[in-house]
Amino acid sequence: MILQADFKMKKIFVLYMLLCTVFTFSQNAVTTKKIPSPFVKHGISLPDDYAWLENTKSADVTNWVDNQNKTTETHFEEINLTKSIASKIREYDRLAVGVLPEKKGKYFYQLYRKDDTKSAYLTYRKKVDDFPMEIVNPYKIYNEPTVFINGYYPSKNSKYVATKFNTNGSDKNEVRFYNLTSGNNVPDALKDLKYSGVEWNEDEGVFYKRNQNAQVFAKDSTYQLYYHKMGESQDKDILVFDTSKSETNFTFFTSRGRLFITETNKEETVKKYYSASLKTVPFQLEKFIEDDSRNFKFISYRNNRVYFSSGKYDWGEIRSMDIANPKDEVVVIPQIYNNLLVSQYFIDDYIVCKYKTVGKNYLIVYENSGAFFKKIDLPVGVDLRFKFYDPETKTLFVTFFSRTIPNQNYTINLLTGEANAYYNDFIKPKPTIFPLNYFETKSVTFKSRDGKDVPITIVHKKGLPLDGKNPTLLEAYGGFGIVSGPDFESGLLYFLGNGGIYAFAEIRGGGEKGINWHKDGKGLKKINGFNDFIDAAEFLIREKYTSPNKLAISGTSHGGLVVGVAMTQRPDLFKVVVPVAGVFDMARYNLFTTGKYHLDEFGDPDNKSEFEALLKYSPYHNIQENVNYPITLVLSGENDDRVTPFQSYKFAAKLQNRVAQKNPIYINVLKKTGHSGRGHTYDGRIESQSEFFGFLLYHLNK
Repeated sequence: MILQADFKMKKIFVLYMLLCTVFTFSQNAVTTKKIPSPFVKHGISLPDDYAWLENTKSADVTNWVDNQNKTTETHFEEINLTKSIASKIREYDRLAVGVLPEKKGKYFYQLYRKDDTKSAYLTYRKKVDDFPMEIVNPYKIYNEPTVFINGYYPSKNSKYVATKFNTNGSDKNEVRFYNLTSGNNVPDALKDLKYSGVEWNEDEGVFYKRNQNAQVFAKDSTYQLYYHKMGESQDKDILVFDTSKSETNFTFFTSRGRLFITETNKEETVKKYYSASLKTVPFQLEKFIEDDSRNFKFISYRNNRVYFSSGKYDWGEIRSMDIANPKDEVVVIPQIYNNLLVSQYFIDDYIVCKYKTVGKNYLIVYENSGAFFKKIDLPVGVDLRFKFYDPETKTLFVTFFSRTIPNQNYTINLLTGEANAYYNDFIKPKPTIFPLNYFETKSVTFKSRDGKDVPITIVHKKGLPLDGKNPTLLEAYGGFGIVSGPDFESGLLYFLGNGGIYAFAEIRGGGEKGINWHKDGKGLKKINGFNDFIDAAEFLIREKYTSPNKLAISGTSHGGLVVGVAMTQRPDLFKVVVPVAGVFDMARYNLFTTGKYHLDEFGDPDNKSEFEALLKYSPYHNIQENVNYPITLVLSGENDDRVTPFQSYKFAAKLQNRVAQKNPIYINVLKKTGHSGRGHTYDGRIESQSEFFGFLLYHLNK
């Protein structure tokens, strides 16, 4: 807390330090050496002066990261003296209502946090309004506050709970077990799980994928599915499925006494489907669909029938087939044109489907036969998560939320469609943070340069003048056919409350407008999505929401790539850029970790024409020596083995190390974290949001 008496002196000191910071940056506060290491492919030689930063364990790279972090942390400290928002975010959070637990099997489970410096622990209760009982606490097991629970999986009859722990931020996890019947931890432990939960065989054992990587950032080698029988050591686990020779990817799940495996070839063009009964060990896998090139997606299995989406219909549908006779195929729920089927929830008597249109979600309740039963509308801009179903009262328990409204728990009676707020001794009503009409959410479309209608959602204070002077944050994801939806974030609420505008563009490459929307933004058509994002920025400027001197862009993971392309293609449009865990060197992305699984999404560098297409937008290779790029904050986690941190290191170094670069380029490398950042302790989440939105408001309002 700054005392009034010395506020003026502090302010003068801050201004002096900011001037020093800008001057020091222009004199290369962090010196990055250049070691020419050209990369040659298809007869094309690409200069690479920063390949040495890929050796993340070397002393040189460690020192480079530490020095970069010191520069960035100094800047954060300067911003915090005038723009500290952490206390306001905490105040907003205190007004948020607690969320419903999740019912899995017999019991209700929920993560709780008592200590803001530690990650959450797992509780269970037998009834929804019972007192929650602590069963698994990461800190008590690992004595490390950053270890967090990354999933929990009760066995079929709720005898055991398998708990997955993330120990260092990477995608490698460990699993431990708790016996709910005896109330004790079980000595069984599983290591080296990657891209895998666990799937139970009744209460007898679990299936899981084991990773074989010796080098953290080497090409991924998660090729083996194992079965662990309870009471055995991991070295006795049974190998069930192995793709080490073919290096293909696979997913798996168990349902109603069967194991299902989906194997996808390297090119991501053909899939094979296997199934086995869980009654006999070793498990006898049998193919029931071979060489399927459709965008087939498993949904459920019951009564010897597989429920799936065929991939033939852009907006999504549900079909079923006899597992013993795949030709016995029927349409259960047909597609609704221009209404995207986002998710489905199978319960005893009904199939509840969530649909998405531009800016609006709604539910349709179908009978098991697929007959229409009831439609339930949601308010504009509001989304929901299914929590559990009470078959006795035909009541669905859900949590509603939006970008400006924190979690609100409701019950929906499926017979009447009536929705009511739900509270109990642990979920109590609280006053709203802002009046419900304080912010305005609008979903519209703009025309892309090639005439496509691209949806964009815009949120701001009601009545805000649209005079081109508003600090604005534009985001997108736009990859892998993922359907992005709203989420509540207290830091964003602070940004909006202080006159900011938030926009999210549903660009091609995502799945928000169906299967073809994804296809039109992947592979050789990848550039369409990047153009959509740039066009979204121009739309916001043209419609006077903002101006280039007030516009910030940000994106995470694939969104980080989108942002990197936009800033290198059109630096004149943006004041501030914050890419998070982005991939920037598209010439070599396939050589590390999960890159080899994304050939269909981005293009294959081993194919010359696709390689040349990658180079046209690769952010790292499109940095020009004579351009002063926008103020940039690159964020990454040191243990990110999904998108390697040295992608960010190289990008930041090349941006910084040019005479033309006058705007500051910062990089913040988060220690002991991976792809998902440091939001697994409350203090870590608050710190991340404060830095992010403080950085935006400080620079956008200068």
